[in-house]
Amino acid sequence: MSDTSRPSEAKGQAHDDGFDKLFSIGDLASELDVTTRAIRFYETKGLLSPRRVGGSRAYTIRDRARLLLILRGKRLGFSLDDIADYLDLYDADPNQSQQIQHLLGKVEGSIAGLEQKLTDLQSTLKELKDIRGKCKTALKAQKR
Repeated sequence: MSDTSRPSEAKGQAHDDGFDKLFSIGDLASELDVTTRAIRFYETKGLLSPRRVGGSRAYTIRDRARLLLILRGKRLGFSLDDIADYLDLYDADPNQSQQIQHLLGKVEGSIAGLEQKLTDLQSTLKELKDIRGKCKTALKAQKR
C-alpha cells in the first residue's frame, strides 16, 4: 500500500500477504489495550514513525511490532531510553547480536534489582510481623 492510499485503507485492511496492512491509531489502541494518547506519546519520543494517509496516522505491521516491544519493555520496568536503545540496535544490527547482548545486560540488571527488592521486602515483612506479634502480646497483657 502506498502513502497515497485512501484514509479508509488505513483501518486495518490488508493486501494478500498481510505485510502491507495498515492500522489506524484507534485500531492499535483497541487491540493492544493502550490509549491513543500513549501511542502519540511514543511517537513524540521517536519510538514510532507512522505513515500519514491524508491527515491520519497509519501504522504498519512494523510499527505494531515496535509498539508491542515498547509496551513489553515498559511492563518489565525498562525506561524509554532503554527501549529506544534496544529498538535502535534492532534497526542497526541485521543479525541482532548487539541487540541481544544489550537486552541480556538490561535483563540481568533488572533481575538483580528485583531480587534485592524481594530480599528487602521479605526482611521488612518479617520485621512488621514481629512488631504485630509484640503489639498483640502487649494488648493481651493489658486486658488481664
